[in-house]
Amino acid sequence: MQELSLGEIESRFADMIWEKEPIKTSDLLKLCADAFGWKRSTTYTVLKRLEKKGLFENQDGTVVSLLSREAFYSKQSEQYVEQSFGGSLPAFLAAFTSGKKLSDKEIQELKQIIEDASK
Repeated sequence: MQELSLGEIESRFADMIWEKEPIKTSDLLKLCADAFGWKRSTTYTVLKRLEKKGLFENQDGTVVSLLSREAFYSKQSEQYVEQSFGGSLPAFLAAFTSGKKLSDKEIQELKQIIEDASK
């Protein structure tokens, strides 16, 4: 799969599809015209870009996701940690929390995530 990054408009467009899927292309065209002021060709161009990234597929006039929103953001996060911190989650967390005090609730949530991941 290609690098998983989306621009602001691509992200809003993808979120729209994830919220409504499966969605007929005719309905998607109307939504994009209303939300972004796009013409038919612009909607299809952006959809094709996201299809090439492996996120969506147009199956006989209905757009479906090949990757869920959660899976996309998970893979994007993994990619960021790999590229920016050599894959080290502890290095990422140290950088993320260096200028921020965590609440007791956040600390407990992180402990739970670590506990769940170690099973």
